Amino acid sequence: MNTTASTEKHPKGLMTLFFTEMWERFSYYGMRALLTIFLTAELVTGGFGMDRKESLAIYGIFTGLVYLTPIIGGWFADKVIGQRKSIYIGGITMAIGQFLLAASSTTTMLSDIDSKLTVFYLGLGVLILGNGFFKPNISTIVGDLYENDDPRKDGGFTIFYMGINVGAFLSPFIAGTLGETIGWPYGYLSAGIGMLIGLIWFYVRKSTLENLGLPPGAAEEGRTSLIAKDWRDILIYSTANFLIVYLVLLFWGATGETVHSIVGWTIGILGVGFLGFSIFKGTSGTTEWTRVIVILVLAFFNIVFWAGFEQAGGTFNLFAADNTDRAVGDYLIPVTWFQNINPIAIVLFAPVFSIMWIKLDKRKLNPRTPVKFALAMFIGALAFYIMTLANNSAGEGTLVSPMWLVVVYTLLTIGELMLSPIGLSMVTKLSPVKITSIMMGVWMASFALGNYIAATLEAILEEYHFDLYPFITWLMIGSGAALLLLTPVLNKFMKGIH
Repeated sequence: MNTTASTEKHPKGLMTLFFTEMWERFSYYGMRALLTIFLTAELVTGGFGMDRKESLAIYGIFTGLVYLTPIIGGWFADKVIGQRKSIYIGGITMAIGQFLLAASSTTTMLSDIDSKLTVFYLGLGVLILGNGFFKPNISTIVGDLYENDDPRKDGGFTIFYMGINVGAFLSPFIAGTLGETIGWPYGYLSAGIGMLIGLIWFYVRKSTLENLGLPPGAAEEGRTSLIAKDWRDILIYSTANFLIVYLVLLFWGATGETVHSIVGWTIGILGVGFLGFSIFKGTSGTTEWTRVIVILVLAFFNIVFWAGFEQAGGTFNLFAADNTDRAVGDYLIPVTWFQNINPIAIVLFAPVFSIMWIKLDKRKLNPRTPVKFALAMFIGALAFYIMTLANNSAGEGTLVSPMWLVVVYTLLTIGELMLSPIGLSMVTKLSPVKITSIMMGVWMASFALGNYIAATLEAILEEYHFDLYPFITWLMIGSGAALLLLTPVLNKFMKGIH
């Protein structure tokens, strides 16, 4: 549903969703900035003393699952509870997860390492499940603010994406600095409080969304807000999320690797089957099917881009800690501050891109979505070529200038703006109406796989004697070239959608 006429002015609901997402991303990126350095920190400081490989593996599994659970959350919102209830459930659940991480990082509350690990994994699991309810559904409501042919739509998503990165910008300064310099619990507590602030804002501004995102059938009843039954459901589902994760951990701890492998493969096969069935049932006609194919093809290339981009929170974070000269006089720049380069660049460049797409559209020069994706790949390739040079310069005991990371992060940000907000907009344009949230979940699943590959790629390549950064450079060059070759076919399959 479009809540306003197609004018230059964006709907009021966009600012509601902008700040809600901003605070959620503050929460997520604050935790993300701390995760690898927290895991490798010594036990006496509240960390877990893990090695590089183990910490990256946990980082990869977490960031992968964070983007995988939106498949379930998207489906559940479409079929059962609606997007608005899902956002509340997800936000409450994630706040609980951050508070559990704070508890796991104390040196006094929990006396032994096993208890700390149990609470830590419980916190991660709760965050993963909560994100599944939150992430696909707030993006879906953004798309519902506009008609598919509204030229403001790409710009609206770019503005929304800027909100994501305002939160990402604030979190390393606040949550990252508190956690790294004062104490890990303070970082995670601030992340949890940020999530609660986002939920309060979403509630206060609910009228700007009119009837968007309400449970199925609510619009027919003439409702424009949630009722007592809905709030009861929110409480029940939030509690259930915690209990589900707790029971899964109990099961996991009581079973061996063979059972874990069987369960993992079973869930994977069932998940793919569920997606296939949902897409099959919710798609009809040649136009819908060809558009779905475009989403799936671009999702594949999205995996490639994010397998590179998400080195930011993994190997780049460790590179900043171990190989970068962070001294400014007597002051040592916190490692987490390097995570600010991306959101700063987003905030600077996102308005430029938002205006640029509209102006190019008026001149009929706006590149089609596949071309934008190809350009993102080539820019990403340049970033990793420069990172290769930086890594080569960081020899035994040599610290390199932080400007290497500044340039790399900035280039990857430009590539991100050519791909990520455009991808979100593309999914809402091309998805069959019945399965929009499910397809948004599929899109998030491509991020999941990209994140997991990002964390495990270094270890995999070591077995075959490939260097990480040159490999990603050539992978992105090849992907960009492949996209350009596929562009005529993909444009045809989009059936008039830009």
